[in-house]
Amino acid sequence: MTTVLEPEVLMARRVAPYGPPAMALALLVGAVAAGWEVGWSALIGVAVVWANTSVSAVVQARAARISLTALSAAVMGGFVVRMGVIVAIMAGLNQLDFFSPLAFGLAVVPATLAILAFEMRLLAGGLGQDLQIPPPPAAARGKLAP
Repeated sequence: MTTVLEPEVLMARRVAPYGPPAMALALLVGAVAAGWEVGWSALIGVAVVWANTSVSAVVQARAARISLTALSAAVMGGFVVRMGVIVAIMAGLNQLDFFSPLAFGLAVVPATLAILAFEMRLLAGGLGQDLQIPPPPAAARGKLAP
C-alpha cells in the first residue's frame, strides 16, 4: 500500500535536505565577514527558518484534514505566530554575549525568501495538483442549500 503524503509535508521534505548546507554557508559567510560570533548568529537564523518551515508544514497538513477554514486559519494565523516566535527567539538570544541580532536578521530574511521561492517552484511544477478538498460535513449530508 502506498502512503500519499500531504502536499505541505511533501514540500517540507523536499526543502529539508537544503537546511544543513544553508546553515554551513551562513556560518562560513558570517565568520568570514565579521568573525565566528556573527557566523553562529547567522547559522542560528537559518536553523530557525528551517525548523519554522517544518512546523508550518505539520500544522497546515493537520488543519487541512479538518476543513478548508481550518487550513486558511492555520496559514494566516500561523504566519503571524511563527514570525512572533522568530522575534521572540531573537530577543531571547540577544541576552547572550556572542549573539548578533543583525547577522541573525540578515540570515533569516534571505533564508525565508529562498524557501518561499523554492516552494513556489515546487507548486509551479505541479506539487499538490492532485489535492482534493472534501466538502464540509453538512454539505456531504445534503443539509446545505446550493
